[in-house]
Amino acid sequence: MLLLMSTAREIEEAIRSLPPAERDRLLHNIPDLFPELGGDAEWERIIRDERSRPALTQMLDEIEDAFRREPEKFPEVDERDFSSGS
Repeated sequence: MLLLMSTAREIEEAIRSLPPAERDRLLHNIPDLFPELGGDAEWERIIRDERSRPALTQMLDEIEDAFRREPEKFPEVDERDFSSGS
């Protein structure tokens, strides 16, 4: 495990040492390097999955019912909620 951490640290240091233009190019290529981060394809697969999930369905029905009864108990989501600092 230590070897992996060292390798990840070395990669991070190498990325930080790149000139700004190269870092920007790398940033735009991240989806190609890590296809598992391509969330749209993964969500599409989940949405199209037709397997029955009764426990999940029941839980979501209960949440939806609670929202209908008391929407004020569900705070609005703000873009800042998705930042890494929260």
